[in-house]
Amino acid sequence: MSNSTRCAACKSLRRRCSKDCQLPLHLRAVAVDCMSFEASSRVEDPVYGSVRIISQLQEQIIEAQSELVKTKGEIAFHNAQQQQQMQQLQMIHAIAQEGEDQPSWLSSSQQDLFPNINQQQLEDYNYSNTFCGFEF
Repeated sequence: MSNSTRCAACKSLRRRCSKDCQLPLHLRAVAVDCMSFEASSRVEDPVYGSVRIISQLQEQIIEAQSELVKTKGEIAFHNAQQQQQMQQLQMIHAIAQEGEDQPSWLSSSQQDLFPNINQQQLEDYNYSNTFCGFEF
């Protein structure tokens, strides 16, 4: 092979690339970088080498995934809470629309306390608090 088609490993070793070179032409530079990194990792940590770094990265991935699951759960909780609040506001608004006419027997200060109560709601309340004509 000519010098232009030599793989990065053969170039760094300053030798000819043989026909049965194990490194594919398009991945040879990446493979050399990986081998160089693994060799320097083995020099720094003779026992674990690059395996230590890989294990640390896998732990970080697991932690990030669990944090993502937790965050998605919190988002779902807050969305459900917001939806419930919106439904309550819609109900309050609907009751307020029905309660436009206030009972005439409420004083103005009482009407200020209960601005959205209409006559039917008061009668429903009074009826629910009586049993056979007895209030409880």
